[in-house]
Amino acid sequence: MHPLRSFLFAPGNHPRKVEKVFQVGADVVILDLEDAVAIAEKPATRATIVAALKKPHRGLGYIRVNSLDTDFAWRDFAEVIGSWVDGIVLPKVESADQLQTADWIIAQLERENGIEIGSIDLLPIIETGLGLHNIEAIVMAGTRVKRVSFGAGDFTRDMNLVWTGLEQELAYARGRIVLASRTAGIEPPIDSVFIDLKDREHLELSTQKALEFGFQGKLCIHPDQVGLVNDVFTPDAAEVTRAKKIIAAFKEAEAAGSASIQVDGYFVDYPIVEKARRVLEISERIRAAE
Repeated sequence: MHPLRSFLFAPGNHPRKVEKVFQVGADVVILDLEDAVAIAEKPATRATIVAALKKPHRGLGYIRVNSLDTDFAWRDFAEVIGSWVDGIVLPKVESADQLQTADWIIAQLERENGIEIGSIDLLPIIETGLGLHNIEAIVMAGTRVKRVSFGAGDFTRDMNLVWTGLEQELAYARGRIVLASRTAGIEPPIDSVFIDLKDREHLELSTQKALEFGFQGKLCIHPDQVGLVNDVFTPDAAEVTRAKKIIAAFKEAEAAGSASIQVDGYFVDYPIVEKARRVLEISERIRAAE
């Protein structure tokens, strides 16, 4: 499984940016047809994006289409879906019906293009109050969705929130999205972008909070954000060493009939061992991809 720490947006109508964006180290590149592309340029941008994804590139290649309530959505789907795309990002998802519609459209285009049904990922963005209100129904809609993402820019605008550097105003939304994802049995979600490109301190704080809340990665809007985001979501050497120590000590204790021990003063039982194994799994996945 490919690591999913960083998802980097790039405007699809800038050929030079599209050409270079796969070289900056993001796990996933999202070529944009939505907010980053002027209305007049949207139709022509589809072909530019497809041409870029057909070339060899590092990491996964996703496309953000326009939302289903726009005049552009159908042609976006019809013209960009093929064996060259790994995933479709669907913005402003507010109901299970929207997700089921997008899933159905993708399935028909997969069939027409001779692609295995369900092989193209579908990543919805929850970015309005109504979307958050319906999050449980959205994640349990019975679609191909493996994970959802959070869009704080539109969410704070929609909810009339002040988006601060500390992001305390996002805590409820983050917690509810993570809980709903876990309840539905899908993967941990992907956190929002951070829009102040000069504020590295709060970008790091935002990314660390996302990790602590239970997100598995973060959306990025500039190449300079990718390295920091990757670092935060990558277990460091000390974490890996500690995880190995916990697993080895518990295995020995379990063989002797004990399922609760202390390792360096910390209580360890089955849940702690499972978390240690998760650290090693993430570390191995990242190492294999690199």
